[in-house]
Amino acid sequence: MKFEDAISRIEEIIKKLETGEIPLEESLKLFEEGMNLINFCQKKLNEVEQKVEILVKNEGGEVETRPFDPSLGRTEPQM
Repeated sequence: MKFEDAISRIEEIIKKLETGEIPLEESLKLFEEGMNLINFCQKKLNEVEQKVEILVKNEGGEVETRPFDPSLGRTEPQM
């Protein structure tokens, strides 16, 4: 499944649950499906985050890659 498809399905589930017009049993099934999709999306986002590299020019004017550190919001030199 693609990330975008999972997000679309989560949105559909939310709309159905917000109506309050579906039986409890179906609501629980939709909730469970939604939670599984959220976990899937979080895993995909974590995988992408680990792969992100930023191209930056070093002081010599050369382009190098540095891993992105999301906690700092900037790149850190590779050791």
